[in-house]
This record gives sequence, structure tokens and C-alpha cells, in this order.
Amino acid sequence: MEGDGWRDIKVVRNPYFSLRIVPTVVPMRYLELAQLYQRLEKTTLKTLKTRLVADFLKKVPNDLLEIIPYLILGDVFPEWDERELGVGEKLLIRAVSMATGVDAKEIENSVKETGDLGESVALAIKKRKQRSFFSQPLTIKRVYDTLVKVAEISGEGSQDKKLKYLANLFMDAEPIEAKYLARTILGIMRTGVAEGILRDAIAEAFHVKVELVERAYMLTSDFGFVTKVAKLEGNEGLAKVTIQVGKPIKPMLAQQAASIKDALLEMGGEAEFEIKYDGARVQVHKDGDRIIVYSRRLENVTRSIPEVVERLKRAIKAEKAIVEGELVAVGEDGRPLPFQYVLRRFRRKYNIEEMIEKIPLELNLFDVLYVGGKALIDEPFIERRKTLEGIIEADGWIKVAENLITKSVEEAESFYRKALGMGHEGLMAKRLDSVYEPGNRGKKWLKIKPTMENLDLVIIGAEWGEGRRAHVFGSFILGAYDPHTGEFVEVGKVGSGFTDEDLIEFTKMLKRLITKEEGKRVWFEPKVVIEVTYQEIQKSPKYRSGFALRFPRYVALRDDKGPEDADTIERIAQLYELQERMKGKKIA
Repeated sequence: MEGDGWRDIKVVRNPYFSLRIVPTVVPMRYLELAQLYQRLEKTTLKTLKTRLVADFLKKVPNDLLEIIPYLILGDVFPEWDERELGVGEKLLIRAVSMATGVDAKEIENSVKETGDLGESVALAIKKRKQRSFFSQPLTIKRVYDTLVKVAEISGEGSQDKKLKYLANLFMDAEPIEAKYLARTILGIMRTGVAEGILRDAIAEAFHVKVELVERAYMLTSDFGFVTKVAKLEGNEGLAKVTIQVGKPIKPMLAQQAASIKDALLEMGGEAEFEIKYDGARVQVHKDGDRIIVYSRRLENVTRSIPEVVERLKRAIKAEKAIVEGELVAVGEDGRPLPFQYVLRRFRRKYNIEEMIEKIPLELNLFDVLYVGGKALIDEPFIERRKTLEGIIEADGWIKVAENLITKSVEEAESFYRKALGMGHEGLMAKRLDSVYEPGNRGKKWLKIKPTMENLDLVIIGAEWGEGRRAHVFGSFILGAYDPHTGEFVEVGKVGSGFTDEDLIEFTKMLKRLITKEEGKRVWFEPKVVIEVTYQEIQKSPKYRSGFALRFPRYVALRDDKGPEDADTIERIAQLYELQERMKGKKIA
């Protein structure tokens, strides 16, 4: 009966009639979720966070299983869902003001004092001047359904409608509920629960294998779906989970090789070499005339590249397929532009036609994961490549990535020089027998580039600038993920490479993520990823990570990546070893 939303049974005894059992529907209250957030926020222990989430999942009724995981993460929808709440801090404060009667300016001033909008909203709720006679306790379903409505409102008067929906929620919220509701709406939960903790909690709650939870999530990128399968079907159900058109697959990743010779040795003496394009990786899902394009971060970017979508409808001959490739911006001279140009296309939501003219895109496809109702990820790469070539009708803008299969170091090096001469980054080397391993960064795919790999790191802190930059952050503390502790640990500080405009933009972006202030230094919730270059990686006792970047320099904001996509301490250790090997070869 729990699956039908019933969480209690009421036994009624009537002296005039026989015993009756009356089911009483008790919807799960949002207060229970808010109390979980509070407990999670009070501990830094990964094991305790996992247990708290697992215990909560055990009591979630079946009809909420698909939405609870994302709410626990502080989201409403998966990253690949197009829907966005579209609510900023000012609109949220107006909604709280409308619900409480507390002046918006007073709430804004409170935020400046507390440094936490959620806490200031809770304070406003405590000052609420009156409560509706028809007030009802908030349920998780009501909160979720209302936020869905907020996300789906569009057109004239949409902001006013959003305001009313949110005010109605805050009108019935307890202070603790309002605190975490506000954080959810703005995407700043701060409970320290990320994908790894949620994955482990699902396994613990429903006594299933963590590797099966991981596999199912890598194939569907849908924790809601995975949670439901884990509870209702157990290990057997998780083992049967497969690719679904419309749900993005976590991309397989590559390591860097020291040289073409090293890459060939690692590949067993023969490999497929592809041009490594300096663009943005995308995953394309086709179902009839419907095309969905996901970024590397699995965000739906379909609407921002309509001309590519139209070409894909004609280029992919299969009725249903999932293919991967690299979107490259092309300059007037036909040479590739830096990948930031593609990101500009992804960010553009208005005047898209103008951007099509300014930044034309070409798509170089390199893999196929699904076609004609069959998942191909367990087939050897060489067979997937043949299938890809058979289903793509190239048109000059959509094409299959240029490649070379060889055992010869000399042939591969000639192809490498050709790629660099065309303005590309280098080459990819792939084992001919390699299966596709979603989310894995192994040695079956290797990158060969003329320089050390740049790092994608998370901004975990900053220091206020000085002089004319005193009102903005002047430098940023960089963190890499430590899988052993579940934390982002410091690997250095970057202050060069930023323009004044960059610093203003980053200050606005990061202010709402502040978790702690210590004099001139502030700490953030790890959300923002940037790409940095550096002179070298050094061993360092100064940082918990054990490593430090020498002369790091900002390259770009990677808003196509989330913190879960950033480089880890293990990755930095691998690059350090590679760096030392490359040094040895230069000396030799």
C-alpha cells in the first residue's frame, strides 16, 4: 500500500458495526526533507551523510521515489532536463515579502548581515505578520508540483504568476522549510551531498550493489529512475538497465599519453588515431524527426544550435540512434576557432539567428552508442566506427571525424603534424577492441597533445582584491576532488589571466555561493569550474592534496562542466607522473 502513497492505516472500532480498516493517506511532509537537509548540513562526515540519506530513502513512498533524489541534491530536475525555474534572488525576496508582510528591503539587508539568503528567509518567516486561515502544511508533492509549474510558465505575465506560486508556498512554510526551499529555488543547497554520496546511499538503503547503481546511473543519468528500480526490482532490475534514447549517457573519457610511441605501446601495437578537435563534445539522440543534443555536462543545448539540428535530421540515416562528436566553431578562413566560441553558442538563448551567422559550427562525429533499438557500447570500437560510417551521410558540416588506423609510429606522427597544421589540438588514440565505458577515464582512449593537459578545477575560495579591485575577488583558490574524503582540496591559487570584466562576472556569480568568511578570504560551495594552464605540477606538503600548481593561469569558465566533471587528485597525480616521464625523455 505504500506504493500508492499510503503511509498509515487507521483501525476504526464501531460498537454497532463490525471492525473496519480505513486507509488513511498521509502525504510525506516537506518538513521531513528540510530536517534531513539540516542534519546533513551539520556534519562533514561522508559516511554519516550517506547513512542519513539512506535512512531517509527507506521511508520515501513509491510515488515520490523519482523526484526525491534530485531534491536531496538540491535540484528539482536532472541536468539534462530543459526546464529551469528562472527565479533570481530579487524575485524570490519579493515572494517572501508578499507571503510574510516583511519589507523586501529588510530582507535584503538581512542577507547582507547573515551572508545566507536561506537564513534570512527563515528569519522573515518567523516575523510573518499573519497566516492564512486556510493554511495547509507543506507536502513534498505540493512543493515539487508547484516548482514544476514555476518552471513551465512562459509568456506575458510569467514573472507575476511565478511570484504568486512561490508566495503561496512561503505563506504555508515553517522557518526551516522556507530556508531550504529558498536554497533549492536558487540552486545553493550547501549540504555537501553530491552524486557519490547519493549513489552509495541508494545502495545502502535498498541493499543493492553499489557498482550496479553506478552502472545504471552512467547509462541513464537519471537518479530518480535508478532509485525506483533499486527499491522495486533490486539487483536484478539494475542489471537489466540499458540505454534509453532521450536520456544522456555519461561520456567515456581519456587520459593523456606522453608520445605517439607510448600510445601505440599502450594500445597493443596498433590503434585508431583521430583528429582531436578543439571544440565542445556533444551527444546526439535521434528518435525519428526528434533530435536532442546534450553538452559534455549533459545539458540540453538543442535550442541554441537549430541549424545543426536540422542538418542532423538529414545526416543520420537511422530512425533511432545515439552518436557522439565534437562541435567546432569555424572562422572565416575555414580554420577552427577556440572552443569558447562554441560555449558562446550554447549560452545564447535569444537572437540565435544572428549567432548562426557570426559563429558557424561543424560537427565531427566519432562514435555511435545506440542504433536501431540496439545498444552498442559493449561492441569493439572498430565495429562501432564502421556502424557510424554506415549511418552518417556527410554534408560538409556534419561529418565523421578524420582518422587513421596504423601500427606505424612514423605514419601516426605524420598524421599528428597534419592535425596540428590544420589548427587542431592533436590526436586521440583508441584501442580497436575497446568497449565504451560510460564515465570512465581509462587508458583505452588516449590524448596526444604538444603541451601538458590543462586542468578543469573547482573554485572553492577567493581573496578580495586590493586598490581599485577591492570590490571584487582578486584571486581564486582552486580545488580538486578527493574521492577518499569526498571533499574538494586545495591545489593552488590563481590570479592571472582574468580581465576586469571577468573578475566582476565571477564576483557576481560566486557571492551567492559563500559559505564562510575569514578576513579577506572567503569560501564557496564548490559549483563553478574553470580551466587553468600552468607551468608544472609540484609535490607540496603545504596542501592536503599533496600537489601544487606552479604559475597557474586562468583560461576559461567551463560552464559546460559541473564539479563532478572536474579533475580529481588522482588525475593530477597521473599528470604529475606523465610530466616527470616527459622530462626524462627530454633529458635523454
